[in-house]
Amino acid sequence: MNKNHKSFVCGIKGKYLSNKEKRFLIKYKPWGIILFSRNIKSIKQTKILTNSIKKIFKNKNYPILIDEEGGRVTRLKKFIDSSIFTAKFFGDLYKKNNKKFEIYFNVYVKQISYLLKTLGININSVPVLDIRRVKSHNIIGDRSYSSNKKIVSKIGNICIEKFHKNRIATIIKHIPGHGLAISDSHKKLPIINQKIEYLLKNDFQTFKDKNSLIAMTGHLLFKNIDRTETATHSKKIIKLIRNKIGFKNIIITDDLSMKALKYSLEENVKKSFLAGCNLALHCNANLKEMLIVAKNSPKIDNFIVKKTSQLSDIIS
Repeated sequence: MNKNHKSFVCGIKGKYLSNKEKRFLIKYKPWGIILFSRNIKSIKQTKILTNSIKKIFKNKNYPILIDEEGGRVTRLKKFIDSSIFTAKFFGDLYKKNNKKFEIYFNVYVKQISYLLKTLGININSVPVLDIRRVKSHNIIGDRSYSSNKKIVSKIGNICIEKFHKNRIATIIKHIPGHGLAISDSHKKLPIINQKIEYLLKNDFQTFKDKNSLIAMTGHLLFKNIDRTETATHSKKIIKLIRNKIGFKNIIITDDLSMKALKYSLEENVKKSFLAGCNLALHCNANLKEMLIVAKNSPKIDNFIVKKTSQLSDIIS
């Protein structure tokens, strides 16, 4: 990937690239594309779609992302039913019967990876490393492996390692930790009041020493660290992710059109980069909005170029 590409990831509207979208991709060269259920009808059609994207950039390893967590967050339900395979299912199994967990999880990751590779997708946004809380909003809920931080961290490591082994890169989320949120950041800003000492020992702890190529921010306000800016827009929190949590790879924002963010889309993009995020994510495939994201995203720098070459090592 050369330095003409820009530091953002966007979605597309339908099952095939429209001419407008083709022109947009050629002109603005996003770092990657994220696919949703709306883009996936059949294996053949999805392969045609991903090939047409890779062809534009003449790059067989061009980053194509998906959210395939299993359970209620699945984009592949037209091919497989993974509704019982929530993160909680695997967390409970790990606690109950480690051997059985090992076998089940191995088969699960192998099958998902095989399907993703067949479709031309090379990055999956798993694992969710948020700690499950009884009183928290259900937006995380069974997407979390456990309410035990050690189990979350351990399965997180296993998940990353197994996907890598099957040549799929991963995105840990929602850094630095979404588990205490009592509202859904798609709709409003979650405010977290815990002290930094508690957070470092608990919610932030599960993200430590993770070998993932990418981490996705949560749009969360940690009152005791930064009173005004969400994690995605906070220099203090991005610094903490780099230094205290120790994540040294690519940081991507969560979707910048979510309601938790209070600024205009243009400001949301600019503030993410000022805070220290490396990539901006925009999901809804609204071309007007995509233009705003593209125009306000810088060209990729040496750091991204270097890390993207690591992506090629994982997936090829």
